[in-house]
Amino acid sequence: MIDIDDLVHRVATRAASESQDLPEPVDHARIVAAERQLGVTLHPLLARLYREVADGGFGPDYRLLPLLGPGSSVVGEYLTRRGASVGVEHPQWPEGVVPILSWGCAMYAGVDCLSEDGQVLLFEPNPYSGGSWEQCWFLDSAGLATWLETWLGGTGWFEEDAFDRDDLAEPQPWKQAASRLSSGA
Repeated sequence: MIDIDDLVHRVATRAASESQDLPEPVDHARIVAAERQLGVTLHPLLARLYREVADGGFGPDYRLLPLLGPGSSVVGEYLTRRGASVGVEHPQWPEGVVPILSWGCAMYAGVDCLSEDGQVLLFEPNPYSGGSWEQCWFLDSAGLATWLETWLGGTGWFEEDAFDRDDLAEPQPWKQAASRLSSGA
């Protein structure tokens, strides 16, 4: 079992060591404002990261997005993707999955705020061939805490030397994608 207090401390320590201009953490009022706009409660660990570490700017590769705008942000990206998914035959983005990081090339890491452990999902649009978007959704990690441990340990699939290792755990298809996309949740 992961000690969440220790994990948040280690994330904060690494974030501070990697960035001299880390944004200030957000206050409770900004969390509430973001949740109101999202229409979903942030996963508790994700909220702690924004409250106790920084307003984005840390994490793997391209680093976590800021919570609120201007520009690309968790709320802005979620509202854009959900807005394009409401009322269409084949929604692209499920309710409750907040994008936290852009990998580039239209790929995103997202936290499923409707899952107890805050599953980290990978949206990778390249497999899309029409119809349902389910083949574009992958389970990156069973929980946000585990995903952060992977980043801290340098063992994620996203690491530069990842494919040279024998123990590489690549994201697997997200089994709930079809039901979550079709249900709107």
